[in-house]
Amino acid sequence: MEPTNIRFGGGVADTVLHPAVAIALCITILLVWSLPRKYVIIPWILNVFLVPLGQVLVVGGIHFTVYRLVVLAGLVRVVTMKRSPGTPRLAGGFTGIDGAFSLFAVLTFVTFALQWMEAQALIRGLGTLLDALGGFYVLRCLIRDKEGVKRAVTVLAVVAIILGACMVAEQITDVNMFWALGAGPAEAAVRGGKVRSTGSFEVYITAGVFGATLVPLLVWLWSGAKARLRALMGIVGATVMVITSTSSTPLLAYGAGVGGLCLWPLRRHMRGVRWCLALLVVGAELCMKAPVWALIARVDLTGSSSGYHRYMLVDQCVRHFAEWWLIGTKHYNEWGYDMWDLSNQYVACAVTGGLATLVAFLGIISRSFGQLGRARKRAGNDRKRDWYLWCIGAALLSHVVAYFGVAYFDQMQAAWYALLAIICAAAPVASRAAASRGKKALATGDQSESGEASMVPAAGA
Repeated sequence: MEPTNIRFGGGVADTVLHPAVAIALCITILLVWSLPRKYVIIPWILNVFLVPLGQVLVVGGIHFTVYRLVVLAGLVRVVTMKRSPGTPRLAGGFTGIDGAFSLFAVLTFVTFALQWMEAQALIRGLGTLLDALGGFYVLRCLIRDKEGVKRAVTVLAVVAIILGACMVAEQITDVNMFWALGAGPAEAAVRGGKVRSTGSFEVYITAGVFGATLVPLLVWLWSGAKARLRALMGIVGATVMVITSTSSTPLLAYGAGVGGLCLWPLRRHMRGVRWCLALLVVGAELCMKAPVWALIARVDLTGSSSGYHRYMLVDQCVRHFAEWWLIGTKHYNEWGYDMWDLSNQYVACAVTGGLATLVAFLGIISRSFGQLGRARKRAGNDRKRDWYLWCIGAALLSHVVAYFGVAYFDQMQAAWYALLAIICAAAPVASRAAASRGKKALATGDQSESGEASMVPAAGA
């Protein structure tokens, strides 16, 4: 008999844990608890992205995915981790990004619980809250400086190489190599006669988006003298993931990331670029017969994309504003055909969490861009540090574009948390470094650094 378990919305009634995954999980937990702090990120990332979410341990009717267990192990490690006196647990202290993310996670939980008003929904919401806050703050504590960022990106490059090879094999054999580990059906997804490789992810779109959003970070890694081979192999693996996913959203995210990198020569004129984009959007709205978001319906880079569905999601979200603005709604599936599939992150935040949740999510993005921009200004004439921050900003832009075509729900959420942790670690480090150089210039009277010296008050603000 199936137990009376806490399975709001479905889920397996019994544990589904492959022996290989169980062994890998035990090894990962042991490494997370025993390795020096700077190396903990390696087994943590490898396990999170190479083990499908279908692997789950059911205890007392409550589901513990392998990801959730690894998050709990990471939390135990970071809480018990020794620190030097006066050293904050989070790199750079508690930032505006941390506040916006925490608010977003809590609002998502509260609105979900209020909509359903069921004990099972409450417990599921608590699990989701643990996954979000736990995963984010584990990464915040582990990625603390530029070396930590480099180490995390290198591990992600290894993941891209492995998944890229597996997704090519999926194209050839029509079999998902991760199916035995819980990654969906054995047969590869096919649409319009084209195989869409999934790898260890829940769906091919997020698999491709993972590769697309990783490319700008790998380009930065390649620009360093000591990691070019690993970075180049990672770029190839990430690009292969985008191509084999055979989806428009990853291709658009890939183009956004590469396009962001190509704007490097215009980095001193980005205010004008942003105003031009805004004017283009306004002009399109004035000239088009349909609303400007109808342009989404025209996006089809593979010949089998569902751009019209994305357009209708936005359109119906706008039309039903009165239904969701307060705490969201659970009846969005009644708005039209296939409206249950919230394959747009912005729409998903709005209709499931209300206006406040959407604003909090946009606040995460806004504060991330703002923190990177301020750090770049304080970096002065240091081109290497400027390029470092620019590549991170290009990765952030790639995520922003990807969100128009998919709502993250699998391992891609951890990829998003990793980027936010990288931003929080990178921007304060750049600011402190600029301030340090400025103080040195003032002390020595070196005129070549006088430009950066003038930024010292801003860096300390």
